Amino acid sequence: MIADVKKTAEQKMKKTLETLKGDLGKVRTGRAHAGLLDHVMVDYYGTPTPIAQVANVTLIDARTIGVSPWEKKMASVIEKAIRDADLGLNPATMGEMVRVPMPALTEERRKELIKVVRHEGENARVAVRNVRRDANNQLKDLLKQKKAAEDEERRAQDDIQKLTDRHIAEIDKLLQQKEADLMAV
Repeated sequence: MIADVKKTAEQKMKKTLETLKGDLGKVRTGRAHAGLLDHVMVDYYGTPTPIAQVANVTLIDARTIGVSPWEKKMASVIEKAIRDADLGLNPATMGEMVRVPMPALTEERRKELIKVVRHEGENARVAVRNVRRDANNQLKDLLKQKKAAEDEERRAQDDIQKLTDRHIAEIDKLLQQKEADLMAV
């Protein structure tokens, strides 16, 4: 019983970390990376489809992403989808390839992005703390139902607190790395 509660809490905390990593990956730094366009959806014959399923996304150089559609007529649709994705990018079609140059980040924009990153981090911390609260409530219920002894429940709460501390430290580390990436010129 107690082991199940701990295991579930750990899985949920890991999932929160993975979600944060994904969210931070969407926040762009000055460098180009193909993952930036992962969540952009293209209208493919009336069906919203990820860009990676209708085109080849590659890096042309450190500041340019190249998108080569598999069907020639998709170039303009892809260009429009990237423009509408509100990423602050200005794609240009050159022949059959869509080039997406990464504009240089201004100091003001970097500070805005850091605020966004910190907000994402705080949301992740709150999610981890909510998992801790739910796990502790489950442990108290087990104690009330006499399915666990008091000392077992206390030990399990300590373990869950250690788990929470470890995941919050990991979140802080991810945030520091992303902030350093954003401030690097």
